[in-house]
Amino acid sequence: MIDEQQVAITDSEWDLMRAVWTLKRVTSRQLIEIMETERQWAPSTTKTMLRRLIKKNAISQVGDTRPFDYVPAVREQQSMDAAAVRLFDSMCAMRTGSAVAAVIQSRELSQDDIANLQQILAEKMKTAPKTVACNCLPDGNCMNMNEGDEHIGQ
Repeated sequence: MIDEQQVAITDSEWDLMRAVWTLKRVTSRQLIEIMETERQWAPSTTKTMLRRLIKKNAISQVGDTRPFDYVPAVREQQSMDAAAVRLFDSMCAMRTGSAVAAVIQSRELSQDDIANLQQILAEKMKTAPKTVACNCLPDGNCMNMNEGDEHIGQ
């Protein structure tokens, strides 16, 4: 498997990856049919996305003769985790907690998921700082903002 940290998947590519992860081994014809039905993609769109994901080493081609089979070269959960970390790395560190809370509030979670989150948060609480410093500007300029204020440009 490829290191998921090295593979950035776009929004459209996630749709195709989810199909490959679900089926585990799939032909291009199957992917074209699925994406036509589920996303109303033209066959050329599916082929383009497939080529991009192969080039990124997210999907591997199996066999040397047609029809080729395709399998995931990256793991689903690790890819999701890496994408989430990349997203949060691009945000103001001071706002991470609020963004995580918004994500949690917007998603259906199982009781096991909630219990796991509670355990993680209880452990994090033991070593958490009182406040998190801004990482937007070298001088930490936005630390002086009031709670409801937004960064310029938002």
